Amino acid sequence: MLSNLPVAWDMEVDVLAIGSGIGGLSAAITAHEKGARALVLERSDKVGGVTALSMGEVWVAGNHHAAALGVRDSVDSGFRYLKRLSMDYGSDMAILNLVAHAHHALKFFEDKIGLRMEVIRGCPDYYYRVVNDSVAEGRMLEVTPFPGSTLGDWRAKTRLSPQMPYGLTHRDMFGAGGTANMVKWDFDLMGKRLTDDERCLGPGLAAYFVKGAIDRGIPLLTSTSATELIADGKRVIGVRAEREGKAFFVKANRGVVVAVSSYEQNQDLNRTLSRQLEQGSMVFSGINGANFRLAGPLGARIACVPDITSLGILVPGEEDEEGKRLWRSALPVIGQPHTIVVNRAGRRFGNEAFYRSFYYKIDVIDGGDQTHPNFPCWVVIDSQVLEKYPFASLTPGQDWPEGFGAKAQTLGDLARKIGIDAAGLEETVARFNPNAEQGRDPDFGRGTQPWSAWMCGDPFQKPNPNLGPLVKPPFYAVPLHRMGGTAIPSAGLLVDHHSRVLGWDDRPIEGLYAAGNSVARMETGAVMQSGISNARGMTYGWLGARHATGVPSDLLKQEAGRLGL
Repeated sequence: MLSNLPVAWDMEVDVLAIGSGIGGLSAAITAHEKGARALVLERSDKVGGVTALSMGEVWVAGNHHAAALGVRDSVDSGFRYLKRLSMDYGSDMAILNLVAHAHHALKFFEDKIGLRMEVIRGCPDYYYRVVNDSVAEGRMLEVTPFPGSTLGDWRAKTRLSPQMPYGLTHRDMFGAGGTANMVKWDFDLMGKRLTDDERCLGPGLAAYFVKGAIDRGIPLLTSTSATELIADGKRVIGVRAEREGKAFFVKANRGVVVAVSSYEQNQDLNRTLSRQLEQGSMVFSGINGANFRLAGPLGARIACVPDITSLGILVPGEEDEEGKRLWRSALPVIGQPHTIVVNRAGRRFGNEAFYRSFYYKIDVIDGGDQTHPNFPCWVVIDSQVLEKYPFASLTPGQDWPEGFGAKAQTLGDLARKIGIDAAGLEETVARFNPNAEQGRDPDFGRGTQPWSAWMCGDPFQKPNPNLGPLVKPPFYAVPLHRMGGTAIPSAGLLVDHHSRVLGWDDRPIEGLYAAGNSVARMETGAVMQSGISNARGMTYGWLGARHATGVPSDLLKQEAGRLGL
């Protein structure tokens, strides 16, 4: 192990968390509750990390909120659900470790920091009715609105989201008809919440944990970039950072927790680790692979699972807080009625309403001519969409922006404007329309999964909330771009059941832990499920801090023995 001791330490703590999302904050709070001195370093000038950019969902099997509603669920069922869907690309012990501990971590933070969560009613598992051990509701949780005024001086320093409507809860949005029926949302309530600074979704979840840290007097050092882990030849003992243009050394007597998210803003790592090309991103620029840069020199092992390229939309003139073009997820758009996605041949190539199936088709390579047959691709809509539904950031009735895709009175002219096969597009729509009117998709099964109907369907559209014909001109086409999500990666640091980072010899690197999206997704393997990313951050930060402070959990051994693993 490297030995790179500084001349003197600027600060000394017991547990040092690098990153101020749910992973780093959960570790710092847990360490404090176990009697240790904790510190959080944050590279940017705001705290909350990518947690604040998410929908704020937390997936917890067998949780007490679901039980209170009479939902039948258990750790065993959650384990079997993820194991089946992981396709053996994950690890049984990692799956069990997350599922067995998540509900305990949840209860810990509810008891200690006043975290308030509730079941997202009507929200099913992704694969509800597809695989056994899925549930119709109960595992997906969200926070109740958080009063931002209680953050005091940290109010303006706690990250918000430019993409998420954080003035409303899932209950508010989906109770009014979901993402397809934005015009039916209670905008008076949203306006009041925003005025009163009541934060929902990801900003609310992040704020609960920020408040938990500041209430305990845990220092949160912003604009402080960790540049190097320091080891004494036996273990990690601290960090070299850059603060106000100078070297800043922090000694960590019991452990360092790397919780810096992933590498979504690093195009080289996107290409070489995730096999994703020219990827746009919804997250801020600091999410660039610092977990590998920090842990790599100490021999940390990297693991990778199958993943997909997401798709996004760029609306002309929109910029994020860093002055870069603002990305919008295509997910809520492409599964709406009167909408299809086509490739260069003008053909549909998958179930647009279920991204876990559809997005795998983007990365397919045709070995016959060495091309991606389904990329580039375009979302094609008719005028009914613009009359009834939101499209990216456009609201129903809003004028179509100049330079935004293409517009034409006929499908053939539309195809020629965007350079795809006109006959192919006309034939595709001619086949799609009569089936859509009957509420069926014999080609790809669109609209058959309950989660698709809940997430992007229109419950008022009959007979199928995800299907409607494209019949009303003018027609529109917008190019879809490769995009990341909220920094959920295919590759990460391999950890053990105490969140200790492992070396290539499969032995723990003493004093080094990781949490959240910095960790390889061995508990999901080939699948992803909304809410698991935030659950991983909360749970692994809690586990790592427990071990670092001398009170490790022995629950996995008990559960594995009970299940015969």
